[in-house]
Amino acid sequence: MTVVVNAQLPGFLKLLAHELRWQLVAVLAQSDYRVQELVAKLQRPQNLLSYHLRLLREGQVVSERRSSADGRDIYYSLDLDHLRGLYLESGQGLHPALACLEEQVSTIEDAGSGRPYRVLFLCTHNSARSQLAEGILRANGGHRVEVFSAGSEPTAVHPLALRAAQAMNLDLSQHTSKSVNEFAGQPFNAIITVCDRVREVCPVFPDDPQQIHWSFADPTAVTGTEEEQYQAFLQTAQGLSTRINYWLQTLEHKQTT
Repeated sequence: MTVVVNAQLPGFLKLLAHELRWQLVAVLAQSDYRVQELVAKLQRPQNLLSYHLRLLREGQVVSERRSSADGRDIYYSLDLDHLRGLYLESGQGLHPALACLEEQVSTIEDAGSGRPYRVLFLCTHNSARSQLAEGILRANGGHRVEVFSAGSEPTAVHPLALRAAQAMNLDLSQHTSKSVNEFAGQPFNAIITVCDRVREVCPVFPDDPQQIHWSFADPTAVTGTEEEQYQAFLQTAQGLSTRINYWLQTLEHKQTT
């Protein structure tokens, strides 16, 4: 009996089948970068990378955001949620079972041994983004993660950050804003900047920790009604939660291999 196959290769898989686009996605899976940094990492001409970044944006795999430190720069980010959705949709085209992957647990369980993985989140004022990131990672990371946050120009924890955290069942009431200088000389496994401005002035830490950048807009800069401002904080918290949970899965994989 002849079997007729009508399945077509999904456009998403065609998009990622190109070697350079796959390399771009692999790099952006680790951190957000500007195009000049991607040129340095991949050793390819800027016009060529810009062309393929445009195709990835059109495919809604990569997003861009203008830097809050220098408006002439653009940060590129990988949309992991959308990428995962496209992956599952493509799998379903082959067999329904391939679209039924179980959700991975993002919490790292205490192994009972070994040193905790030390993480420092940085933003300018240590009032919202880095505070929320600290609270989310501490709640989801388990005992194997030790997390802190600080700022280059610390002020105070923003009331709307506390409210957004509470909506996510997080209590930041005991958090205070701290200067990055308080952590000078301390060893960390990862430094994660969540603000474009602080990335430009991030100090050097001992033992060459992993440097990760997530380009988030400052919710404190949003104007409008209090509810509109609160929604900006809540959206930031939700975005940070998504990034952190995906990052935890990567960390858990590294620690078990």
